[in-house]
Amino acid sequence: MKPIHKSAKLNHVLYDVRGPIVDAARQMEDEGQKIIKLNIGNLASFGFDAPEEIQQDMIRNLPNSAGYSDSKGIFAARKAVMHYSQQQGVAGVTLDDIYLGNGASDLIVMATTALLDDGDELLVPAPDYPLWTASASLAGGRPVHYQCDEDDGWMPSLDDIRSKITPRTRGIVVINPNNPTGALYSDELLRAIVQIARENELVIFADEVYDKVLYDGARHTALASLSTDVLTLTFNSLSKAYRSCGYRAGWMVVSGDKSAARDYIEGLNMLANIKLGSNVPGQWAIQTALGGYQSINDLVREGGRLSRQRDLAYELVTQIPGVTCVKPQAALYMFPRLDPQVYPIEDDRQFFMEVLRATRVMLVQGSGFNYPDHQHFRIVFLPHEDDLREAIGRLADFLALYRQRRAKAVLVA
Repeated sequence: MKPIHKSAKLNHVLYDVRGPIVDAARQMEDEGQKIIKLNIGNLASFGFDAPEEIQQDMIRNLPNSAGYSDSKGIFAARKAVMHYSQQQGVAGVTLDDIYLGNGASDLIVMATTALLDDGDELLVPAPDYPLWTASASLAGGRPVHYQCDEDDGWMPSLDDIRSKITPRTRGIVVINPNNPTGALYSDELLRAIVQIARENELVIFADEVYDKVLYDGARHTALASLSTDVLTLTFNSLSKAYRSCGYRAGWMVVSGDKSAARDYIEGLNMLANIKLGSNVPGQWAIQTALGGYQSINDLVREGGRLSRQRDLAYELVTQIPGVTCVKPQAALYMFPRLDPQVYPIEDDRQFFMEVLRATRVMLVQGSGFNYPDHQHFRIVFLPHEDDLREAIGRLADFLALYRQRRAKAVLVA
């Protein structure tokens, strides 16, 4: 039989958060080995339970969940999102501007598909959450990565953003709080990005899934609250702040000047109609989550579990010779750097495959987040403190052996 090949649209699609290293780890688990997973922000795997009131509300509404909802979602959930947007200071949002999806991921793919023609460009941060790069490619567009500056706390480089804009640029993605770096952007920086979008007539895609996962009293500003004229699509979900990844409940809010975007919005409506609507039981959780007790605050405050684990992971990682890291202000991740003078890595995927096989600790290499060097990796600090100590201790031992082998090789040379 003639070989059946995958679509050429997948040639530039990367999702190493669940990639070859995960496949190798699964095989090792099948052989009976225990893997410590620092690769994915799946909170339920680490004992973070969804709030009980959310669970109970879903259970009570299951009898009402057998049919399709409106293609944009159920009224109660969309109204709750509308009120939440108003609380954030986003002007002019109505029920018609809100779309519910199977997580934010579903809506990201929908929004990029509706916007990009073949060859159109979408500005995406580097490092990024790789779904943004993948969805731009799948839509037929070209993801163009602008640099976030590690020396400036992983803030986006405004000069680099400006230098990457061409006549084919249609939009810019802003991930704030940031995955994978844990950076939180200042209002001044956000306003500058809005101004660049305004001057170049770009659509802003604001990925704000971690807007409540903030440490040390930090405050998040919704990007859409900073303008009424720039078309902005804001993405959020219950997955992280409400520990409900598996409920697949997310939303997208369209704000700014919608008068010039009628055709684009018609495209969004068309795609929403085609998919018939998202998971209905998960939608019932949204109103209760947004309007109820915000238990995430207990986890991120000083002494809370997430805050303690962030501090511990940062302390342990930065004690390893040749490893530096910007301390995250938000989210569930940090993005350490291996000094290339100490660890001259040519292939970071292969390197962290070796880490997995030697230590049984699963990490994701920096190139999995479309970062151009081979010196970075992402750590998820969700495991309990004992597991974090064990995992980072194994990594430290592996890197110590690496340094010893390299020192011997240099002597022999």
